[in-house]
Amino acid sequence: MEFLVDMVTTVPDGTTEQAVADIRAREAERALQLAGQGILLRLWRPPLAPGEWRTWGLFSAPDEERLEQALASMPLRVWRQDTVTPLSPHPNDPGPGGTR
Repeated sequence: MEFLVDMVTTVPDGTTEQAVADIRAREAERALQLAGQGILLRLWRPPLAPGEWRTWGLFSAPDEERLEQALASMPLRVWRQDTVTPLSPHPNDPGPGGTR
C-alpha cells in the first residue's frame, strides 16, 4: 500500500545550528535506509513559505501501523507533524499495472 505523507517540521526555539545539522544528518542516513528497504519511495519539496520546513514523501508499507513504525524511526519526527493520506491505484494510471 502506498501513502503520501506531508511532513512539516518546526525546529524548537533556541535549538543550536549544530543540533539542527546533527539531526538532519541522522535523518538523511535513516531516509537512505528506508529507501533501501523499499519503504521510502520518493521525496519532494513543495513550494515553501518563508521559514517553512516541509517535505512530501511517498512511502510503501503493508498497512498504516507499519508506516507509523517507519515514520517514528526517523530522527526529525521529534520536531515534525505528519499528515498521512493512503493512496489507491487509479484505473487510468499510466504507471505499472495501469493504462498504457
